[in-house]
Amino acid sequence: MKIRDFQLERYFAKYEFTARYLLSSSDSESLSVSDLLAFEPEAERGLKDLWLGYTESFGHPALRREISKTYEAMPAENVLVHAGAQEAIFNFMNVVLEAGDHVIVQSPCYQSLAEVANSIGCELTFWGTRHEEQWRPDLEFLESSLKPKTKLVVINSPNNPTGHLLSKDDFSSLIQILRKRGVMLFSDEVYRLSEYDPGDQLPAAADAYELGVSLGVMSKSYGLAGLRIGWVATRMKKVLERLAAFKDYTSICSSAPSEFLAMLALRHAKPVLQRNRDIAIHNLALLRETLGRLQSQIEWVEPKAGVIAFPRFKDADAEKFAEDLVAKKSVMLLPGKYFDFDKRHFRLGFGRKNFSEALNLFEEHVVETFRAL
Repeated sequence: MKIRDFQLERYFAKYEFTARYLLSSSDSESLSVSDLLAFEPEAERGLKDLWLGYTESFGHPALRREISKTYEAMPAENVLVHAGAQEAIFNFMNVVLEAGDHVIVQSPCYQSLAEVANSIGCELTFWGTRHEEQWRPDLEFLESSLKPKTKLVVINSPNNPTGHLLSKDDFSSLIQILRKRGVMLFSDEVYRLSEYDPGDQLPAAADAYELGVSLGVMSKSYGLAGLRIGWVATRMKKVLERLAAFKDYTSICSSAPSEFLAMLALRHAKPVLQRNRDIAIHNLALLRETLGRLQSQIEWVEPKAGVIAFPRFKDADAEKFAEDLVAKKSVMLLPGKYFDFDKRHFRLGFGRKNFSEALNLFEEHVVETFRAL
């Protein structure tokens, strides 16, 4: 397999552990092991007594049961645990797709959602969204792009990097379009359960569509990226069986401590998710105020879920600005280039507790930069 370097991850590798502030992080504020153990009196003893042998390839049965509770009608046997979302994406694409298959991918998107299919030799159509359209996908474009050899449509909602959330009507219409053609839907739902208004929450693709596959992870809405626990859920049993067989060549199974801590977090999902949602909503208000003061230089579409937004400069190069920002203020910002997008957009993450400090430095640098022009 020949696959392009993962541009975003290479960029993060350069700055993630050297910059003082990460203003483009895509995850929520994390918790410590102590924070999680505090949820249950016997949890610390359970972790200390944990057997550190191999775990089940499909995932611990109790973990799969906890994951299944995040869906409406998805039993534990329809869940397959992976080492984070990235492994799940890679494995699914390699199991389901073949060279020559046509794949439609919502964009902008996380690179692997398109690049793995590209490396397999698939024909790609990018289902582009635009700032001017509030990032809403054009369903007429999707329908007109379907071909006899279209095997898969890939979506990400809530979206990375835009923060856009499909409306329930658009989501329903999408499924109706795909059902008529018998096309599979791979739905990246890593920001699901982070909606600011719970009434905006979409059904999971695995619940709503017989050919739907839902991708989930502990990293984003839960803020537990270090656990490296992700999963797919689907009603397609043969796909799950093939995925399990392919997984024998990747991670084989998950880390036992990670599974233990993920189960603990999922049993207490309500306070974990609410904590992270509260941080996001508080920081979003700060961001709204700041971008209001900077509206002569920056414009944006406010997100409805998650911890990221995708603003743009009205007349400036985001990559050049980001280079100056990290050099002069030690604040990392992610240019739109790393989503194969234009030069003006940039991803801004607001899920961390130190967001206000980073945001103040960002605003200071915007003012200094444009004053110098």
